[in-house]
Amino acid sequence: MNLHPQRRPSPELNLTPLIDVVFLLLIFFMVSTTFDKESRIKVELPQAATQDEKPTEEKLLDIVVDAKGRYYINQKEVINTEAKTLKLAIEKEVGERRDLPLIINADAQATHQSVVKVMDVASQLGFVHMTFAARQPVDE
Repeated sequence: MNLHPQRRPSPELNLTPLIDVVFLLLIFFMVSTTFDKESRIKVELPQAATQDEKPTEEKLLDIVVDAKGRYYINQKEVINTEAKTLKLAIEKEVGERRDLPLIINADAQATHQSVVKVMDVASQLGFVHMTFAARQPVDE
């Protein structure tokens, strides 16, 4: 008869694989995170309930997007709706100045894509002062 109790080895917790997984997750999040996407496009949305504020500068860039998605830069129609053509038309209008305030006048029925295209092209050219025009609601 064996009266001695059997000794079971005490369980060991190996932390090496856990540390490896944590480091891999850390590296993944560091590589996949970008910090400059949010600062690429800055838009100042106007309040619709206030009166129109006139810019203090005498020159500005006015881009109109009509209901059919056509673009007008300072009252001149752009020949087509491609981003490359819009970019060339903006460069021709402003030259080297990128500090001009940009006002986007989009029709209420204009597609979201056509407005985003204007913002994207303007940000590619280096414009940072963008605003949207709005009209005051009529009191009924």
